[in-house]
Amino acid sequence: MEQIRRMRGGAQSHLMRCSDENYYVVKFQNNPQHRRILVNELLGTKLAARLGLPTTPVVIVEVSEELIRMTPDLAMEMPRQRIPCQPGPQFGSRFPGDPRKLALHDFLPDEQLRQVANLHDFAGMLVFDKWTCNTNGRQTLFFQAPPGDALPTTDSSAGEKTAAPYTTLMIDQGFCFNAGEWNFPDAPLRGLYARNRVYEGVTGMESFAPWLERLEKQMTERALDEFVKQIPPAWYEDDLDAVLRLSEQLLRRRPRVPELILAAKQSNRQPFPNWIRPNWT
Repeated sequence: MEQIRRMRGGAQSHLMRCSDENYYVVKFQNNPQHRRILVNELLGTKLAARLGLPTTPVVIVEVSEELIRMTPDLAMEMPRQRIPCQPGPQFGSRFPGDPRKLALHDFLPDEQLRQVANLHDFAGMLVFDKWTCNTNGRQTLFFQAPPGDALPTTDSSAGEKTAAPYTTLMIDQGFCFNAGEWNFPDAPLRGLYARNRVYEGVTGMESFAPWLERLEKQMTERALDEFVKQIPPAWYEDDLDAVLRLSEQLLRRRPRVPELILAAKQSNRQPFPNWIRPNWT
């Protein structure tokens, strides 16, 4: 219905108000990264949500040619030219509130990180990112819960319940499956969040067990097929065989995830400062 502002990032997405009166960060088919980025965002976010991870609702947003024509800012800024955004079905990730009132943060100081109610979900997101071979660093947003909605957390020094004013949402699955390549060049540091502080609750492989179990039991061929059916064919240029090959690779990769996490643990970065159990059998 309306373009609000241009967003940061290589995909040159836009914050838009849609017909359901919600706001969405919209990525367009002709974004500079790759058309398949939209497939990755929709499929990846739905898979992460099925694992029980904190994501935003995602939808297909129809953007009309008329709106693009009437909104000069709906364009891709290329090195030597400016190209209007392509009309048609685009990917939309719901903004978690009214952008005029809600402050979002992509960074928190260490003390505020301790106050994030669902900080443990970073371990689950690493399971997801290793499975999908996210070749970008883990992207996330933090926001303060409205008064009265704050979730309880435990202060490690006092052992008492305190109000946790922050929640994290895992965003930007565009570089899962190695962006537009749809292959899986695994490497130990890929998919990790930039700061080890979020993994302080990891004490061994058992810390990842809830998500590993869901990965094995819930990420079935049937579930993947249902998600694939929701993807507009224009996003993968009607090459359904390529999407089906991607699904097959994902199914085969599930047993490898513990091995990939151990490779990250053994890297020079040492991302899990409180890992106390060397093996998991």
